[in-house]
Amino acid sequence: MGSSAIIQAKLVLLGDLGAGKTSIVVRFAKGLYYECQESTIGAAFFSQVLALDEATVKLDIWDTAGQERYHSLAPMYYRGAAAAVVVFDITSTDSYVRAKRWVDELQRQGNPHLVMALVGNKVDLQERRQVGTQEAMDYAEANGLFFTETSAKTAQNVSELFYELGKRLLSQLQFCELLCCRVGHHLTVSVLVHCQLKGW
Repeated sequence: MGSSAIIQAKLVLLGDLGAGKTSIVVRFAKGLYYECQESTIGAAFFSQVLALDEATVKLDIWDTAGQERYHSLAPMYYRGAAAAVVVFDITSTDSYVRAKRWVDELQRQGNPHLVMALVGNKVDLQERRQVGTQEAMDYAEANGLFFTETSAKTAQNVSELFYELGKRLLSQLQFCELLCCRVGHHLTVSVLVHCQLKGW
């Protein structure tokens, strides 16, 4: 897969209300942080391009609402996703418990080739931490997830999170390089999932 290839991938953010999903994606896509970030209603869409050595990855990012009343809408957004970021607030055990429920739901209903990250947000609030780093890391490893901790406020590990997801998407799709030649340089993940199901 050459550096001129363009991979378009749908990415969804899931997690509890107040975990910081919107703050993370706004920090990544716009370089901004708001102390009083309004809660997402339904879902919000962002688009961002990652220039990697192997290819360019265009992320179509769906930031979903964390309120329980919007939970039933989530499958509409994670269906067809190539990657998912499940966010929890390190200062809230309840937020972590609900994040694990999202992981369970994605594993049951999502794309079997989904690249998933578990993200502990708000590491700038260490003095209020309720969820240990090692505990979350062990859970992520046991479930085949990439784990990191971020701070949308300070930007710690935010860009690194999305670049790592981009690299993991490319690694997973390397075997479809022949298909790239068949369909041209612009390749969407939905085509690649079809490729995987067909055994190409």
